[in-house]
Amino acid sequence: MSTFSFRKKTRWGWLPVAAAAVTLAGCNLNSALDITDPDVLNVADYNSPAGANPVRLGVLQDFTQAFSGTQDGIVVMTGNMADEIYSTDTFDDRLFPNHRRTNEQLAAVVGAYRALHRARVGISRAIPIVREFAPTPTANLGELYAIRGFSENFFAEIYCSGVPFSSESEAGEPLTTTQMLTTALSSLDSAVSLAGTDTRIRPLVQIGRARVLLNLNRPADAAAAVAGVPTNYRYQTFHSQATGRQENGIWNALSVTAPRYSMYAQEANVQFLRDPVDARVPWRATNRVGVSSVHRTLPDQLKYGRAGAVTLADGIEARLIELEARLRGATQADRQAVYDGLNALRAGYASLGLPPVPGLPTSIPALTAPVPTAQAAAVDLLFEERALWLWLTGHRLGDLRRLVRQYGRSTESVFPTGALRAPFAGSYGTDVNFIIPAEERNNTKFNGCIDRNA
Repeated sequence: MSTFSFRKKTRWGWLPVAAAAVTLAGCNLNSALDITDPDVLNVADYNSPAGANPVRLGVLQDFTQAFSGTQDGIVVMTGNMADEIYSTDTFDDRLFPNHRRTNEQLAAVVGAYRALHRARVGISRAIPIVREFAPTPTANLGELYAIRGFSENFFAEIYCSGVPFSSESEAGEPLTTTQMLTTALSSLDSAVSLAGTDTRIRPLVQIGRARVLLNLNRPADAAAAVAGVPTNYRYQTFHSQATGRQENGIWNALSVTAPRYSMYAQEANVQFLRDPVDARVPWRATNRVGVSSVHRTLPDQLKYGRAGAVTLADGIEARLIELEARLRGATQADRQAVYDGLNALRAGYASLGLPPVPGLPTSIPALTAPVPTAQAAAVDLLFEERALWLWLTGHRLGDLRRLVRQYGRSTESVFPTGALRAPFAGSYGTDVNFIIPAEERNNTKFNGCIDRNA
């Protein structure tokens, strides 16, 4: 004899129904409860021609969710640690990264770490299914390899060295930053032949490879990788208002009433809030307050709407990579070429295929200051232009770390430093990346970050 308590759905919601005594003589309880839910697919359901495309689309959506689909996704959390935005919240898991004082327990950081691994592992699981049951067009398979490469690269850009790339069946070994980047490059290399001449996927693969090569301090190879990428090319993650999961997480972070994040005029070396407004960082003044009401009259970003697409890779980044490689020549002719190239990008803004921002100019005034004659000043100019062109696309933290690793800058000359900006009190810490969350310690091969430096 067993007693079950269950609920009944009414017009008022779920209400309890009186418990009933049920005799299960000769009945197997487990089999009685073993039902098939037509709304839930089992893993085996995906191993079929009908299941291959849904699983492919599902794991791509998982990546979108990790990248730009939540208010604490990759774009927001990296912008918060760098100098693009700051938190107006009361929770330490959002305040501490902005203050460069992270730890293993920050819930928002843990969530982002899980989401990025979920996307990476899901893509690895989907690849053999798509290869077997939906092998054409091959560009679809190339896209999966490319997005896995972007995921692996993000781990290298965001976290300290020591991230394990585990699978569903085996715990991974902790990887150095270089090993993570090498793994990412391998995924993107696998995508090259599969992408073929596909005009949507091949440039994505090219830009992804170049981004990894730039992180590996191979600028000439990076420039070669993006040769031929059209300047007006864009690969974007798409969002909609159909469900909360599909909304643009950057908009949710910055543009709702009482947002958890906002924009400083300037936190480190680049001024993002400009007057007149720079068309690459569109914003407007408002009377909004943050989650903590001490943050008042918060500016509102206008780059993204609630259902706005987010650029993962585009032709502008390809041109910036080429210019950075040219700048490594370190001659005045190289600096002049870079200066001219940056002005060419500015002049071409209206013809790059970018949607105009309502009420704001679609052109950007030309650079008119003297061409830098010192290499350090030219590097400053290039990275400032990268900051503006790539604002809130998940690039800035990786760029700051590259300035330290590859250009010999001190961390305190690159990252926000000194006294915290009002209304906060105290000083910035010294973190330049995120600590790997404590839950990774369930992996017996993992013993914490290998290196907390840039």
